[in-house]
This record gives sequence, structure tokens and C-alpha cells, in this order.
Amino acid sequence: MGRRLATRLAIPLIAAALAALWGAGLTLLHWQGNSSLLDRLEAPFIDLRFLLEGPRQAPDGVTILAIDDQTVQQVGAYPLPRTTMALLVSSVGGMQPKAVALDILFIDPGPADGDLALARALGDTRSVLAAAGLFERNQLTSNSAASDFPTVQRLLLPIETLASVSALGVVNIATDPSGVPRHIPLLVRSGSRIIPSFPLRTVSVAMTSDPVLRGGEVVIGGVATSTDGGYALPLRFYGPAGTIRTVSAGAVLNGQADEDAFRDRIVVIGATVTGGGDAFPTPFDPVLPGVEVLATAMAHLMQGDGLVHDSRVRLVDASVAILLPIVFVLLLAWHRGVWGFTIITVITAVWIGLTFAAFTRGIWLSASLPLLAALPPAMVFGAAELWLDRRRADRLSLQSRTLRRFQPPSLTKRLAEDPAFLMKPLRQKAAVIFIDLSGFTGLSELLPLDETREMLHGFHALVDQEAVQHQGIVASFMGDGAMILFGLPDPSPSDACHAVEACVGLCLRTEAWMAHLPGSIASHIGFKIGAHFGEIIASRLGGDSHQHITAIGDTVNVASRLMEVAASHDADVALSDDLHRAAGAACSVFGSGFLEGTFPTAIRGRLGSIPIWLWRRNRKFSHMHSGPGERRRSPF
Repeated sequence: MGRRLATRLAIPLIAAALAALWGAGLTLLHWQGNSSLLDRLEAPFIDLRFLLEGPRQAPDGVTILAIDDQTVQQVGAYPLPRTTMALLVSSVGGMQPKAVALDILFIDPGPADGDLALARALGDTRSVLAAAGLFERNQLTSNSAASDFPTVQRLLLPIETLASVSALGVVNIATDPSGVPRHIPLLVRSGSRIIPSFPLRTVSVAMTSDPVLRGGEVVIGGVATSTDGGYALPLRFYGPAGTIRTVSAGAVLNGQADEDAFRDRIVVIGATVTGGGDAFPTPFDPVLPGVEVLATAMAHLMQGDGLVHDSRVRLVDASVAILLPIVFVLLLAWHRGVWGFTIITVITAVWIGLTFAAFTRGIWLSASLPLLAALPPAMVFGAAELWLDRRRADRLSLQSRTLRRFQPPSLTKRLAEDPAFLMKPLRQKAAVIFIDLSGFTGLSELLPLDETREMLHGFHALVDQEAVQHQGIVASFMGDGAMILFGLPDPSPSDACHAVEACVGLCLRTEAWMAHLPGSIASHIGFKIGAHFGEIIASRLGGDSHQHITAIGDTVNVASRLMEVAASHDADVALSDDLHRAAGAACSVFGSGFLEGTFPTAIRGRLGSIPIWLWRRNRKFSHMHSGPGERRRSPF
């Protein structure tokens, strides 16, 4: 018992340990940024959180100067001539912005006068030009948990004429597998150089303060912004295109722009023209201009209102991803029914709800990592346990069906409902029948063992069928005989009548069975039946390893001795007057035969005598003299 209990406890513990290892493995991949599966699963959760939170008020410190369809139509060319770009920069620079950032690559020389004009305009204001890095495939992804900076294979820089008068920043954006921008790498590595991103360099120039990197955050001008691994900035979109203040470049060229939209602000110049600028799908807008993505990152660095997805948040994700599988497995081990699955569902919903609540506070908890860590092990363990339960149930059902063959069905049902039944002896009235094959012992010495077994099998089967048909139970088979009880597990006023009917049924069935035996066998055997009604003591007998239910008492002994009386008087059945009277005149009898009695008869091993009745089937009645007493013949 102790070993079985230890095994049952060990299986859930081993399963919980394996589930924790699964969670730890996923956590390691998540921490290293090597799981695109987690990114794909997390994307819909994070997008849904954006949509549930809804658009937010964008900070007022950034203005986008859009080279839009109106501007291109007005100028009549795209890309805009560099002289036009110079006019835009100088016009905006005259409105006293904090910085002017051009999200446009000038990697090829243009007309000399245009390049010089743009260089003079850039030199007259605090400006930042875009550079771009070419990365290895899949290196720049949205999962920026890696501790090192992404490394560019090649860097695309503005022409020297412009780069010499302006600061530079890399405009690359990290997207998830669906193309949604999730991070801005604030620093990239190119050979031995560390180059800042376009947003980081722009905010640094605007606030005239060098960035300070410390413990998973960037500080510029006293404003601390949390970053992910490798100093990647998680993006927290404000809304659809235009949520950040956007002004058409055509308005500036026409002199119709409001100077307040540019004064003391970062001005980001970028293309939004249809088909001419880069655009990204976001939760709020399927085509958010790339310049607005960069402007969003600048706003985060100025306000410190980006998403927090640093090492502390990842540690929470990792802890839950390791603990939740353990909890789910142990819950299923404790209760695999409705309650276990209900609790798992509630915990899952609570975690998802917690990630949504944290998101409104700007904290990006992973919804996918703990669920991917917990649900598959729980489903596998639950399925395995259900399969094992089914196998155990099938095995127990088979055992139960097998054991039921060793106890009458009525007793089996009663014992299942009341395992303590007959642990204490029960004294009650009952009818008892004994039946035995005469001559069988000598015949078995001559018959092969297989034939002997087949004969007993057929005889026992008919006895069992007759007992069950008349609501009795076979208390025991004793070789070529059997004891049948009427009144267990519960007594009934019809017990005596059922016993009388069973006596007749046994006679008819036994004679029919014997008639089908080979003549050489049937001529050597016969049968006798004894039946009595009275008080018995029913109880369990046996030892701790095996018990059987039986009945004892004078009633049982008399019924057994009455078989001898039947045999000595050449009768089929000898039944006591007590049974005859208890059965009553209303008892119907199947078959035909004759009942003779009553007359006192001595019982071997018992003082005195008792009145008995003898029954024969279709045989001529013969007078018997068994002492004084009334003798009569009646149909039975």
C-alpha cells in the first residue's frame, strides 16, 4: 500500500518537474530572443491590449513635417529637389525648433548647388540626418532580449557634404514576424563603432544632453526611459496616423504654417506620399508612416512614457512560466474533473487580465510565454491521466465483472453499496435448499477429467439459473451439490414460496439435463433435494485474505439431512412442513407432480422428528409408513 501511494505521488511530481523544465527552456529562448514562435503568439495579445486601451494623447514635443501627396503635387517632383529640401529646413529652422531631423537618406550626391544649399541649411540649425544599417537575416527582430547591440553588415551614410554639418542616427526599426514594429534599437554596432539610433541622436541633440546608459534604461536630460535587452526601445503607439501632430510640408513652402507647431519642438521631416514612403502595420493603423514610428520613439525618449519590458519584467514572465506549469500539473493531479479544469481556466484568465491591467500602466508582461509554458504540459498530463484513469477503470471493471462471478449479483450489489454488510452476524428467517447429484462420485472415477468438469459446469449453470430466477442466491457450490438461500440480502414474505417453486424448477431442469446425457452416464446418476424454512445466522466467514458469505444454524443442517430422507424414500424432494406452511396455499407451482405428507420423520444426528412432505414428478404414488401421523396426497 505504501509503495503504491509513493508511486501515485511520484508521477505528478515527476510530471511537474518536467513541466517546469519545459517552461525553463521556453524562458531561456525568450530571454535570448531566439523564439519566433513566441513572437507570433504574443503579437495578437499585444495588439489586442493596444486596442482595448485605445488611442492616447500624444506628447506635444514632436511635430512631423510630412512630404505628402499635396506637397509633391505642389512641387511637381518626387523626391523633392535638394534645393526645395534646403528651403524646408531653413524655413523650419527659422521657427526656432529644438532640432530638425530628416528621415530621408542622402546616400547619393545630387546637383552641386542643391547639396551645398542643403548643407548650409543643415549647418544653420541643430539637425540630424538618417543613416541605415544592413543586417543579417532575422538579426533585427522584435524580440530584443539579447544583451548585445545588433551588428550591421554595412552602413549606408549620407554624403560627406551633408554628414559633415549634421549629426547622424540609424533609422532601422525592429518588426515582429507579421511586420508590426515593436522595438527601436537605440544603439547598433558597426565594426568597432557604436552608432546611436535616429530617435536617440535627435532627442540628445534637441535636449543638448548626451544619453546615459544605466541598468536597462536610457537617461537624457534627466528623463529616464526603460529599455529592453540590448537597449532596444519598446514602442507604445499613441494611435493611428496623424495622432502625433503632422503638418504638410506644402504649408511651410507656401508660408502658411503655424510657427507654434514648430517652436521648441523636435521637427521630423519624412515622406508620407502614397507609394513613396515606408509604412508599417500597427494595431491602430494598417499603414502608419515610418516617420511617425520614429517620432513615436522620440516622444518616448522625451517623456519616458514607453513600454516597460526590461529584465525585471522578463524575470516576472520567466517566474510565471516556470511556476504555472507546476501549478497546472499538480491541480490536474489533485482533481481532473470539472473543478480542476475550472481552476486552470480561472488562473489563465486571471493572468491574461493581469497582463492587460499592467499594460495600461505601461508594463509589457508576456501573455504568450506563461501560457505556452503551462498549457501544453497540462494538456499532455491531463490526457495521460485520463488515459490511465480509463485503463484503471477498464481494469477495475474487468476485475469487478470477474469477482461478480464469485458472488451472486444481488449480494455483489449490496456489498458495493454497503461494504460492511454481514460483518456482524445477522439472525433472520430464511428458506434453505440443498441439491446433490447421487452416484456422481463413483462415476467421476471412470470419466476423464474434462468430461467430469463439463458435467459439473452444466449442472452448476442450471442450479444458478433456477436460483436467480426464483430470487434466491447460491451460497456455495460443493462439488456435485449446492446450497441455495432465500432471504439474502434482504428477507421477503415470499421467500418460502420462491423456495418451493425453485424445488420444482430444479427437479424439472435437472431431469431434462440428465435426459440429454449419454445413457451410460445418465443411468448411473440421480439427484436429491432437501428444503427447510426457519431461523438462520448469515455472516462472513474466513480469514483476512479471503472471506465468503454463508448461513449456519439448525435450519441449514435440517435442509441438508432432508436430502437423505428424499433418497431413502425414492422421492425427488423432501421438504419440511415448516416450509410448506410458510409458502402457503397461494404459492403457485410450475410443472406437474404429487406431494405426499405429512408424516413425522427422524433426522440423522438430531433428536426427535419433524413432519415432512415428499414430492415426486409423474411417478405413481406409493404408500410409505414412517410412523404415526397424518398421511395425505395433494397436488404440488
